[in-house]
Amino acid sequence: MNYLTTTQLRTKSSALIDMLLAGESVELIHRSKIIGEIMPKKPGEKIFNAKRMLELAEKMNLPKLSYKEREKRYRQHLEKKYGKNISRH
Repeated sequence: MNYLTTTQLRTKSSALIDMLLAGESVELIHRSKIIGEIMPKKPGEKIFNAKRMLELAEKMNLPKLSYKEREKRYRQHLEKKYGKNISRH
């Protein structure tokens, strides 16, 4: 088991990263007491699921917008937020 003090945590962060990437756990010591364990994250499920996102979008049944309509709505939002003196490009 590897040990790392809170001072070393600040000064040897690259060594900590190397240990975690190698799959090793590190025990954290503060004032001569072990206060915790730092371990690498296990590979899990992807955060973003494109199929699930498409299913949710279909359920919401949002209207299809053209690029021109999107630009118009975005422009209105910017004018409302920042005022009418915004340049076009």
